[in-house]
Amino acid sequence: MMNWKVLKTEDDYNKASIRMMEIFEAKPNTPESDELDLLILLIKDYDEKHYQLPELDALEVIKYKMEEMGLKAKDLEPIIGSKGHVSAILSGKREITLKMAQKLKNYFSIPAEVFLHNAS
Repeated sequence: MMNWKVLKTEDDYNKASIRMMEIFEAKPNTPESDELDLLILLIKDYDEKHYQLPELDALEVIKYKMEEMGLKAKDLEPIIGSKGHVSAILSGKREITLKMAQKLKNYFSIPAEVFLHNAS
């Protein structure tokens, strides 16, 4: 595990991004999982300071993918949880958690970056 500090250069940012992708599937409560949480914060911090990206809304991407695949809200229940959870997520009343983002990312094959700006 590297000793991460606030990302100050493009080089730091690239190293952090590569490492984040390497450990994106980290099991909860492992050193990698802690490192992943830290990297996501550092990358998000760098992004906010250096890039004014048009917000690619994870919710919009998920809705688009659902439409594309002909899925209904109930199809997301195994991934997100209860029916209430799914509708709260899809209506934007609840944040997408990191755990959810990981499952959705795999389920829909969405690039992780889409969730970085939204994951809380």
